Amino acid sequence: MTLSKTASKITATASSTAAPTPKKNALVVGSQLNKTVQVGEQTLSIIKDVNIHVNAGEFVVIMGKSGSGKSTLLGLLAALDHPDSGSVELAGQTLSTLDEDALAVIRQREMGFVFQSFHLLPTLTVAENIAFPLDIARRPNKVRVDELIEAVGLSHRRNSLPSQLSGGEQQRTAVARALVSHPKIVFADEPTGNLDEQNADQVMQLLLDLRQQVGSALVVATHDAALAKMANRVITMHDGRILSQ
Repeated sequence: MTLSKTASKITATASSTAAPTPKKNALVVGSQLNKTVQVGEQTLSIIKDVNIHVNAGEFVVIMGKSGSGKSTLLGLLAALDHPDSGSVELAGQTLSTLDEDALAVIRQREMGFVFQSFHLLPTLTVAENIAFPLDIARRPNKVRVDELIEAVGLSHRRNSLPSQLSGGEQQRTAVARALVSHPKIVFADEPTGNLDEQNADQVMQLLLDLRQQVGSALVVATHDAALAKMANRVITMHDGRILSQ
């Protein structure tokens, strides 16, 4: 049985993709976002007056050359960084008004994350890494963890440490971890950047299958044109601005 077919056993098959709904119904809204960074004596403008929205359940790809600002924008939308001006709302709640403790709770319960460099905890096993968001939120769910371990094809690796895994296995673990809490939205920054073509295709199919089963929105920053073809919507960035969405 293929991994994608195994993933589909978790819940009923998702409905077909709908067209984007109006902005007023969006799950995430970024308004007039600006972000600068200090490099020596220079102040560089990375994000410039960006307005963006992501609808519930939508798969959005942010594309652009290196230095275009796509990873920085992803970090702002995920509340991993703060804009110099402008605001980000999640389900109608303005994130910039919250302190770090409140933001941490929202990240744990409402968001999932997949990074290019995996970001697994090196002293935890596959099962423990996947369970980590639930454990931090004090909502353990062994059944859910076991389902995801099977879905990503790592039952034989459940007690292995990240150092004992291949790159593809590490990223499959990270995908399972991102979806374990049934987040409203998953953010992925170049999730296949460190993988060969075969593993990249496998990981992305898993991410797409699992997020559809959960019903999560998905926002991916990537250079991958093939991945963009699978998205509901592609946002193109250049020099810190959105060219098209």
